[in-house]
Amino acid sequence: MASRKAILNYRNFLFEFEDLDWFPNIIRESMTDYLRYLITRLDFYRPIIPLIMEGMNHSGAENIVDLCSGGGGAIEQIQQELHDQSGVNVNITLTDKFPNTKAYEFIAARTNGAISYLSDSIDVRDVPGSLTGFRTIFSGFHHFKKKDAKAIIQNAVSTNSGIGIFDGGDKSFLAILAILFVHPLLFFFFTPLFRPFRFSRLFFTYILPVIPFCTVWDGIISIIRLYRPKELLQFANEIESEKYYWKTGRLKCRYGLHVTFLIGYPDSQDLS
Repeated sequence: MASRKAILNYRNFLFEFEDLDWFPNIIRESMTDYLRYLITRLDFYRPIIPLIMEGMNHSGAENIVDLCSGGGGAIEQIQQELHDQSGVNVNITLTDKFPNTKAYEFIAARTNGAISYLSDSIDVRDVPGSLTGFRTIFSGFHHFKKKDAKAIIQNAVSTNSGIGIFDGGDKSFLAILAILFVHPLLFFFFTPLFRPFRFSRLFFTYILPVIPFCTVWDGIISIIRLYRPKELLQFANEIESEKYYWKTGRLKCRYGLHVTFLIGYPDSQDLS
C-alpha cells in the first residue's frame, strides 16, 4: 500500500520542462511544434469529434475556446472534422499560459482567421469572462496537480461553460518505451518538415539535441501523470456541479492508442 501511495504522489515531485517559467521559449515552442506535427499525422483526436459536438449542442456554444493550446496540436483537423460532420464553420480561439504566437500566426493564416489566438498569457484556472464558448483542453490536463485540475473544472462550471478534456496516450510501460525509442528517430528524420520553420530548431536538434531530450523527458512524465477516467469523474463530482451532466471514458484511435476524456455541460434536461 505504501509503495502505491508513493507512486501516486509522484505527481507532486515530477516536472515537465515546458511547464517551467524559466524554460526558454525557443525550446518550448519547438517542442510543441513537434507535438502538433505528430498528433496531426496520427489523426489522433478524430474519434472525439462527436463528443465536442454533443458538448457544444447542449451548452448552446457556437465557438470553441481552446485552453493549454501549446503549438496548436490537431486543432486544424478538429475544426475541419467539425465542419464535415456538422456542416457548420466553428471558430476557435487558441490560448495558453505560454502562447506559441509564431505557430498560432501560422495556423491563423492557413485557416483564414477561422482559428484565431490570444497573445496574452491565459490562466486556465481563471479564464477571463470575456472568453465565452465551449472550452477544450487537448493533451494538457495531465500537467495539473489535483487541486489545479479541480479548479479548472470549477471555473468552467462557475461560468456555466461547457468543457471537454481530452488526453491522449496509454499509461503503460510499453508507452514509455515507445517514447524512448521512437521519438528520437522521428526528430532525426522529420525535424526539417516541422512548421513554422526555425533555424534554431535544427541547431537544438542536430548539434545540441536539447529539444529531443526535453521532449522525451516530458513525454515520459506525461504518461506517468495521465489521469484515468474514474479520476476525472471524481474531480467533477467533488466540486459544486450538481446541475451539470458529466461523461467520461476512453476512446480507441489509430495504431491502438487511446484518448481519455471528460465532457461536461449544463444539465438542461434529464440525461441519465
